Amino acid sequence: MVKWNKLILFVLVTVLIFGITLFNGVEKAKEITLGLDLQGGFEILYQAVATTDTELTNENLQNTVAAIDERINRLGVAEPSIDIEANHRIRVQLAGIENQDEARAIIGTTAKLEFVTEDGQVVMTGHDLRSNAKYVPDEINRPTVSISFKEPSLFAEVTRVNKGKVIAIMLDGDVISAPVVNDVIINGDAVITGMESIAEANRLALLLNSGALPLELQEINSTSVGATLGQIALEKGVYAVMIGAIIIVLYMMLYYRVPGVVAVISLVAYIYLIINLFVIMEFTLTLPGIAAIILGIGMAVDANIITYERVKEEIRNGKTILSSVLTGSKKSLSTILDANITTILAAAILFIFGTGPIKGFALTLIVSIVVSLLTAVLLSRWLLVLLAQSNFFKKTELFGAKGGELK
Repeated sequence: MVKWNKLILFVLVTVLIFGITLFNGVEKAKEITLGLDLQGGFEILYQAVATTDTELTNENLQNTVAAIDERINRLGVAEPSIDIEANHRIRVQLAGIENQDEARAIIGTTAKLEFVTEDGQVVMTGHDLRSNAKYVPDEINRPTVSISFKEPSLFAEVTRVNKGKVIAIMLDGDVISAPVVNDVIINGDAVITGMESIAEANRLALLLNSGALPLELQEINSTSVGATLGQIALEKGVYAVMIGAIIIVLYMMLYYRVPGVVAVISLVAYIYLIINLFVIMEFTLTLPGIAAIILGIGMAVDANIITYERVKEEIRNGKTILSSVLTGSKKSLSTILDANITTILAAAILFIFGTGPIKGFALTLIVSIVVSLLTAVLLSRWLLVLLAQSNFFKKTELFGAKGGELK
């Protein structure tokens, strides 16, 4: 006797999964941040070098990365990738950046600011500044940068001692302004002049606010990816996912029949969950990430295949469809877990020891496998049990096994 409530519940869940994916999944996919290789941009590989004041240590490397990140954030670049590599190298990837020369100048400038007296004495440095420097035009609209000091009393003493003298303001050894101290400045506020354009003034303000780099950066090489090439890569990546998914759908439905349909439903749920996790966790999608998603699809389908082969084996042994589904799912679970856990361990090793795109691939693969376990094991099993309990499909051929009809 057909249990219609089980069958109706299966249909409702299926419609819900496809409906949400169709109407919400597409919009969510547009919110995913694309990486350098998919939307264009450029990357620079730097060699970190010790300075006269700073040793080349891991702590200073981390501080340099933090300063670079601060500068990039002020530059307005979304989702930058900054990684420390072997031999004290730092790789910076900026997706969607337009003015590469400006970004390169801001990232690599040491920004060592010094206030030097006429006799060559450094009386103050950039460490004495507050991080509120900004561009302001003077009375005749020339670009200047306003700054303020953390200790106004210290600046007041410096200006008192050097009243009537020149205090040169030097950035990375170059004089950018050489004002004469006319009065003692007691409020800790000053203005840097000598910029030729508003853009130069804004750049100086950005550098002063983000602080000096602890280490010197020497550019080793750079790679540029045009927006057009990135768009082509994205289209090909999506195309590859679609072709792979279509082939898998056709194979599962033709070979496994009813269980194949269940696998397709769970696969749609898997794709929807992956899209939402990318948005929620603010992942950056790259070509290696797309490869990891495709591999995750393969792992999800593989889990279904292992289960369905077990179910077919139980059906051939004369068990009912419901009993075969329950027993086959139970027997296949350990094999599925072993296969997925070993893959997660391999991905974890890649994430720990890899850099850049390799880390992204590994992290995406781990997330994909976890989601595939939820959909291919839990969701797929539950849907298949619903169909078996409905008693609507009695022919064993509909489950990919020969043998006629079960009562």
